[in-house]
Amino acid sequence: MGWTKIDRGAWKREEFFRHYHEDAPCFYSMTVSLDVTRLRAAGLRLYPAMLHALSTIVNRHEEFRTAIVGGAVGVYDVLFPCYTVFHPETETFSNLWTAYRPDYAGFLAAYEEDLRLYGHLEGFAPKPGTPENIFTVAMLPWASFEGVHLELPRGNDYLLPIFTMGRMHAREGRTLLPLAIQAHHAVCDGFHACRLAREVQALLDAPEAWSGQ
Repeated sequence: MGWTKIDRGAWKREEFFRHYHEDAPCFYSMTVSLDVTRLRAAGLRLYPAMLHALSTIVNRHEEFRTAIVGGAVGVYDVLFPCYTVFHPETETFSNLWTAYRPDYAGFLAAYEEDLRLYGHLEGFAPKPGTPENIFTVAMLPWASFEGVHLELPRGNDYLLPIFTMGRMHAREGRTLLPLAIQAHHAVCDGFHACRLAREVQALLDAPEAWSGQ
C-alpha cells in the first residue's frame, strides 16, 4: 500500500481544501442513472462488473484517492473496493474487500474466491486484514431511488468517496441503475463527480473492451 504526502504549500487545491475542510466542512451527494443495457447484454454479472468499473475510474483520478493519514493529507497509489454482502437469514450485512486488478478476469476470480471463503460468514468484516486503502460500495437491490445521502457528522477527516447502488429499472427500452456518489468537497468538486459518472458510463457502454467478453 503506497501513500504519498501532499506538499500543501505547493498544492493547487490548498485554498479550496482549507475552506471545505476547516472553514465550512462540506460533504455532498449526487445520484445519477447509469445505463447498464450493454453490460447486461454482454452477460456480465452486475455487482462485480460495477465494482471493477468504479475501481478503475476511482484509481484513474487523484481526487478520489486523497486521504488524511496520521494528520497529513496525501494520495494513495491504489484503492480497493470494500463492498456489502447481505445475509437474508439474519437481515444483516458484511463488508468484504477485494484487491483491485486492472484486468477484469483477474479481479472477478479474486472476487469469487472472496465470496466463497467469506461471503457466508456473518459479522461486520469477516475477511481479515482489511487495508486502509479501501473505498466503500453498498448495494440496495430492493428499491430504485433518485437520491441517497449519508450523514457523517463526525467524519470530516474522511475524504474518500462512498458509492451506493440501487435496484435496476427499465425506461424506454434501456436498463438503468441508480448510483449515488458521496464526496468530500475539500478534495472533490461537482466537476470531478460528473467526470467520474461519465467515465464509468463509457466503460459500461463498451464492456467488451475491458471485460474480455
